[in-house]
Formats: sequence, structure tokens, C-alpha cells
Amino acid sequence: MDTDKDEPFSRRPDNSAFKQQRLPAWTPMLTARSVLPFLYFTSLICLLLGVWLTLTVHTIQEIKLDYTHAGTCDLCYEKRKNVSRAAEPCSCVVTFNVQKRIKVKPFLFFCSDQRSNERLILYKTQTSLVTDAVLQGDVFFYYGLKNFHQNLRRYMDSRDDTQMAGRKKNLKLYSESIRSTHAGTTEKPRTPQFGSEMMQNVVLTQNPSSYCQPFISDPNGLPIAPCGAVANSIFNDSFSLTYHGSRPSAPVPLLRSGITWYTDKNIKFRNPRTDNMTLAQVFEGTAKPPYWQRPVYELDTNPTNNGFLNEDLIVWMREAAFPNFKKLYGVLNRSQKPFTKGLPVGNYSIDINYTLTSTSPDFPVQPFQGRKEVVLTTLTWFGGQNLFLPIAYIVTGSVVLLLAVALTVIWWKFGRNGKN
Repeated sequence: MDTDKDEPFSRRPDNSAFKQQRLPAWTPMLTARSVLPFLYFTSLICLLLGVWLTLTVHTIQEIKLDYTHAGTCDLCYEKRKNVSRAAEPCSCVVTFNVQKRIKVKPFLFFCSDQRSNERLILYKTQTSLVTDAVLQGDVFFYYGLKNFHQNLRRYMDSRDDTQMAGRKKNLKLYSESIRSTHAGTTEKPRTPQFGSEMMQNVVLTQNPSSYCQPFISDPNGLPIAPCGAVANSIFNDSFSLTYHGSRPSAPVPLLRSGITWYTDKNIKFRNPRTDNMTLAQVFEGTAKPPYWQRPVYELDTNPTNNGFLNEDLIVWMREAAFPNFKKLYGVLNRSQKPFTKGLPVGNYSIDINYTLTSTSPDFPVQPFQGRKEVVLTTLTWFGGQNLFLPIAYIVTGSVVLLLAVALTVIWWKFGRNGKN
């Protein structure tokens, strides 16, 4: 026993303030004089932020057009009911008007007098202002869907991100020996083969993800690229906007590039390595999704916007969190007149073309009781027209303010004299 007492304390921690728990500590005293000012200050900040964000959102100019049954679109829907005519291309036209007069808040405007070219200062207060353009600045063109649940778990999982990242092993491509037969010769590889002839010349590596079922392969056993329900149900309506305020009518130019997230375009989605081959040769041995009319390597004539790098495909593949959503289709090209300041006043028409799918001439929404719309809008630093965050700040500030008032009344009635 004596030897045990003489042994050093091998597990004894260092004699430091941290390890011996001698650090100074502060325990706040939650009194009315400290808590109530904090609650009032918090409610004031939340209310001010909510009001500021609400005013910011209301400065956004937005036009929404539901074209589910608008214009001549119902004719396309009736045509789709006839199976023998379902594959025929169809188009419809929706017209709208950009009003010339809008309500503005008090603001200081500068304009030029046409008679003397002198600069005048005008003060406008809640009056009608004749403007050169209602949708001024950058105008964004969206398509919207209602009651389409992209957030369904089985739907969201029905995709192969490895395949979309350009991994060849998820495409079941031709073997290297088949490609090498054309190396060093002027003979071009044959067009994609089908059926048993093709299967004899294919090295089956790794299938696309099993999550893509039932859109993993076609009836001939060819792997689908891109596979899965998400890619198969891509929104296929195409739009062209025309301005009728001039003679002759002028098409509204839309920038169809730069509409994706940077990380999606440059990291998450990649085409397979071509190795001095065309994109069509890279995708040999694959099949298009059942609802597509063209294979993935024919989505665009621009090679930087083709295949898995097609921006319309990338935008669609980023699933929405709610059943009612809109996705970016294009941005107004302001380098051309008369659209340098935005959309001029006047009449416009939108031509909606349905030519991408084989089973139906347009994106059908009737089976799930949905609706389709186009949205023309401007943006602010805060984003689009969404009142969720401003309302959340106002509600939070109001609740905190009510709590502060209630605690103030309780303290005034029972706690001022030091009573418990």
C-alpha cells in the first residue's frame, strides 16, 4: 500500500486554469431593465427590415400570363387528345399589353424639355408617370408551373448525377477496340447501331444508376442518357417574344446562355471526354429518354450548349422545393434597339411552340391538374417578387413586440417594487 501512495499521479491534468476549471465566468442577471430594452430593440430591427424589404419587393415590375387555356393553346390540347395526331407539331399565340402609365412613389425625376432642351426638375407624388418603358433595366423571362411536385422523393432520386457529370462508365459506350478500328483511317465511324448487332460490339461496363428505373434503358436494352424521371419530364415548351409597337414587328432578343448556376454549369454537369470525337460518337450506344424527340447530343447547334451542358436541361434538373415554381428561360438582350432601356410600351405576343416530345405536342399539365405560365419581371438586389421573408420579419417583430409589452405590463404591475 505504501508503494502505491508513493507513485506519481500519472493521470492528473495540468495545473492550468483551463484544465482545472478555474477560468473566470460571467452569469448574466436577466432583469427587466436588461431584457425589456433588448426585446424592444429586436422587434424594432425586425419591423424595420420587414418594411424595408416589403418596399423593395414592391418596386419590382412583373407580368404573369397563364397560358394553360389562353389564346389558341386549347387547340393544341384538343389535338393531343387524338393519338393519331399527338406527334404533330403545334403552336399557339398569347398576346399582352405593356401599359404606358404606372403608379410611382414620390421621387425626384430629371427630364428634358423638347422645346428648349433645358434640364427640368419635376417632383411626382402618387401620380401617373409617362415612362419610356415599364419593365426598365434587365428583364428576366421565366416559365412557371403550378401543382407540379418536383420535390417528391422518388422523383428527385430518379436521376444519375454520376452520368450527368460525364462518367463514361455510366453510359455503356462502344468498346475502345471498336473505336480503334477507325484510328489512322479516313473512314468515319458508322452511325449508332441498334438491337443485337450493336450489342455484339459493346463492352457493357456499368449500368446507369438503378434509381433511374423505369427510365434506365429502352426496349432494345440501350441505356438512356440522361436517365431518370427528372430528365424524361423536361419542360419542352419553347417561346418567342414579339414586339408589335414598331413597324414592322420586331422579335424581342433573349439571351439563352448564362441562365444556370455557375457550379452547375462548370462542376456538376459535364459532357464525357470526346477524345477527338464528335459528341454524337461519344453518345453512341445510348438512347434518348422516351418523351424526347431528339437525343441529348442534338439539343443545340452550339457545342458549348449541347449534351449534358445544355442550359435548359441544367435548369430543369435543379428541382424546385415547392409545387408552384418558376424557372429562368432567358434574359432580355439590351444591346439591340429599341430594348436598350428595357421593354418599351406597346403590344406583345408570345409564340409557344411544342416540338420537343414525341408522345405529346406540349408539356401536359391536365393529368396533374396543373397550370402553365410565363413571367416577365425585373429583379432587385433582394431577388424576385417574393413576400415570404418580409412577412416573416414583420410577424417576428410583431410577436417580439407583443411579448415585450406583456412583460412590461407584468413588471410594472408586480415587479417594480422588488416583489417576486
